[in-house]
Amino acid sequence: MAVGWHFACAVRESDNAIECWGTSNFGRSVLDYGQADPPEGEFASVSAGYLHACGLRTTGEITCWGRGSFGRTDAPEGIFVQVSSGTTHSCAIRENGQAVCWGMNNYGQSDAPSGTFTQVSAGAWHSCGLRESGSVECWGDDEYDQSNASPGLYIAVSAGMRHSCALSATSTSCWGRRDEQPLEVIAGLAQTTPDPVESGPVEPDSPTPTPTPTPTPTTTYTAVSAGGFHTCALRSTGTIDCWGDNTYNQVSNAPSGTFTAISAGTNHACALNSAGVVTCWGRNLYGQAPTTRSGTYTAISAGQWHSCGLTSAGAISCWGHSGGNRLAAPSGTFSALSVDWAHGCAVSSTGAISCWGADGGLGRISNAPTSGSYRAVSVGIDHSCALSSTGVISCWGSNTNDRTNAPSGTFSAFDTGGSHNCGLRSNGAVVCWGNSANNRTSVPAGSYTAVSAGGSHTCAITTSGTIVCWGDDTNGQAPTTPRSP
Repeated sequence: MAVGWHFACAVRESDNAIECWGTSNFGRSVLDYGQADPPEGEFASVSAGYLHACGLRTTGEITCWGRGSFGRTDAPEGIFVQVSSGTTHSCAIRENGQAVCWGMNNYGQSDAPSGTFTQVSAGAWHSCGLRESGSVECWGDDEYDQSNASPGLYIAVSAGMRHSCALSATSTSCWGRRDEQPLEVIAGLAQTTPDPVESGPVEPDSPTPTPTPTPTPTTTYTAVSAGGFHTCALRSTGTIDCWGDNTYNQVSNAPSGTFTAISAGTNHACALNSAGVVTCWGRNLYGQAPTTRSGTYTAISAGQWHSCGLTSAGAISCWGHSGGNRLAAPSGTFSALSVDWAHGCAVSSTGAISCWGADGGLGRISNAPTSGSYRAVSVGIDHSCALSSTGVISCWGSNTNDRTNAPSGTFSAFDTGGSHNCGLRSNGAVVCWGNSANNRTSVPAGSYTAVSAGGSHTCAITTSGTIVCWGDDTNGQAPTTPRSP
């Protein structure tokens, strides 16, 4: 049996047919692309992903169904021995042991390495494979080290959203984002990470040790967004916490309930819940902060006088002030977007950058990259920056205060503020550049997991789940003491 996002599939033993059920989220309608309507025929196995599924026929061919965007259901021809469906891509093992992946490839998750494998697992934005030797190799997004496999010899591997786990003969090892990893004993085996040098075989009569997990706060912050004069964050419970300027009730009117994403604009904010519904609050002079927005979305960005979101189909939808072509977003399919004062930019499904709005003679639009592959983009008042698929940051637009002179090296994440930027290194260090007024680029010592640059302040989430802010605190948007949930 295989469990996907609100649906599940299984191969019947009686006739080898696939039967699926689900696509109902506690009575609320969810995105239905036919992922629970499998094709006819005899199958040996099935794998359920986010909005699609793939089955391995008894003849060795692969058939996929459900949402087909990014080519995730366009299975290659040939004979295979195993298949795995991820969020927006899929992977399989050919009969000669070669791994092949198809679908979205914005992080390289579909660029399977050469060599032979015995098993493959497609995650959210990364993939992992089990070599014949028993070692695990992962590829794709590595923001949380989910592709940095723990050394050891294993018998199975599974790639999740931002973490991965592998099973050895005696234990389970996980790596990546820790709040997604299991702490309990799995199938009677303790979750321990075998040391590649010191660990040896477990004696038959030796009890399996149960590790003592490191105590962590019961509630932490998982996302932060620094706006113009206020800041909003998501707790690990999914609830919203906002502080700073409340002139337009952008703090006090934060909605109750649980959410998965949040974006703070100049004087308003928007959030996205698990059903894809957008809720906004704060200043709504031009309709930029409606209480609800029709349709379902996968991403949201709040600017100054307008907001934009990515629909469930990958299209850009904008609302609010239409001046300067702010709402004239390009057509196509996109994976990320960002808007600010007068322009916006997005990353297409192929990794290209597209921008729209008012150029202002500053190169906001005209100087956007025309080549290269990118996975993230962030927009400021008069400049923008993008993160390439290799982790390099490129910026364009106004270069006042050297705001477009991005530092060398690679980053796992970044954010562009009004006139400054901050990037997160893979080792947890934050680097900021651009306008340094109010010490907005003076990063406090520490190790961080996320960073957000606002109008004139910056906030970041520490490895312990608290938030540290620096820069302009005129309205209480950047308190000097760490903020706890």
